[in-house]
Amino acid sequence: MEARYYQKQDDQKIKCLLCPNKCLIAPGKTGVCGVRENDNGTLVLPFYGRLSALALDPIEKKPLYHFYPGSTILSAGFWGCSLRCPFCQNYNISQTTNKNSDYISPEKLVNLAVERHSFGIAYTYSEPLIHLEYLIKTAQIAKKRGIKNVLVSNGYINPDPASEFLEYLDGANIDLKSFNPHFYKKELGGNLEDVKKFLSLAAGKISLEVTTLVIPTKNDSVEEIEEIAVFLASLSPDIPYHLSCYYPTYQYTLPRTTAGSVSALAEHARKYLHYVYLGNVGFNETNTYCPSCNNLLIQRRGYDISVRGIKDGKCTACSGEIPIPGIDS
Repeated sequence: MEARYYQKQDDQKIKCLLCPNKCLIAPGKTGVCGVRENDNGTLVLPFYGRLSALALDPIEKKPLYHFYPGSTILSAGFWGCSLRCPFCQNYNISQTTNKNSDYISPEKLVNLAVERHSFGIAYTYSEPLIHLEYLIKTAQIAKKRGIKNVLVSNGYINPDPASEFLEYLDGANIDLKSFNPHFYKKELGGNLEDVKKFLSLAAGKISLEVTTLVIPTKNDSVEEIEEIAVFLASLSPDIPYHLSCYYPTYQYTLPRTTAGSVSALAEHARKYLHYVYLGNVGFNETNTYCPSCNNLLIQRRGYDISVRGIKDGKCTACSGEIPIPGIDS
């Protein structure tokens, strides 16, 4: 299948225009992502519909805390990635590919969501956006059938394809891995400003949440977390922000992030954002409270979710607006 968003160059080379890498791909080769290939001067998709995983997950696992809380969602995984994070927790599918994996058509994926009584489809696990053609086709079908579309991604995509996909998207959690341009370039092979552009495009259009994996000595300073919080607050102080504990994996051997250090950073982020959550901290409660009166809105113990203080989109104590889709009145 032919890809979109590319330009033909001299000597049958191709420039891919999907993500900011703008890979110049020689015949028989792929871009950095490993899934967009030059076939004699045509950019093709050898992994179209080839999924790395398929499972029903709690929506909170994405993590999305302000989108259909307590629900399960059909989660489809992919191969490859546009970044090269040395601490990737899914490196076994993000840094490799498998052409022998199961093919599931967009129509079948939507049918599976219906059959499994899922309110939506989450495009997740590895980097979905490098499979944009499949995502758009599936999302179009899902939208017509009343199925929600959710993205879990690094947000590393150019504005034109991003704007196209956002028309079909309902919710997303985007990794903002650092606020240091040097870290993005040297450690990940990416560009911070392009991720910020995607977040700016998505804010206000979809239910947007953001996650930072907090890594000791790399991105765990108070100054950096506050810079991220200030940026997100400039888009909306209601964007939920997840600070997740890193653990050693793939190429990183740094010691595990402690729950205490992440909890302290969360207090700094809360100076600017209404909703800040901790991740990878075991079964500690990660509740949602009203930003106006501190009324308990949603109680979470692991994946045991109880909506307690929201009715008709408002706090039951102070009547403040609490815009969380998927909560029954």
